[in-house]
Amino acid sequence: MKFRRKKEEISDVDMSPLIDMVFILLIFFMVSSTFTKDMKLDLNRPGASSASRASSKVIRVYIDNQAEVYIDNQSLKLWAVQGKLRELLRTSTEKSVLVISDDSIAVEKLIELVDQCKLSGARDVAVATKKEVG
Repeated sequence: MKFRRKKEEISDVDMSPLIDMVFILLIFFMVSSTFTKDMKLDLNRPGASSASRASSKVIRVYIDNQAEVYIDNQSLKLWAVQGKLRELLRTSTEKSVLVISDDSIAVEKLIELVDQCKLSGARDVAVATKKEVG
């Protein structure tokens, strides 16, 4: 019995299973990672030597240099902060609030905002500094 050998043997490598696996891994890492979206406010944060990293699960409240308060990219009046935070804290597992302020904000305005956060039911209220990167 004679076997015929072809002069040219073409060896193809099927790349479609490899491409499928790469896309599945990409989707897995995109879904399993968490992203923290920071607002695009131009804030000069105050500094502190005892600063530590904030959790990504905290509710972030922003106050800019004109004393405008922002929660979830919405501008709010100071008297409306408590109601909005109560609504957000109801669904939050971690009952913490991070106040991100400008360093030129009057202390009275900052204390009013922290009081509103505490009155809304937040367990922990912190003020962000330059070293806070979480």
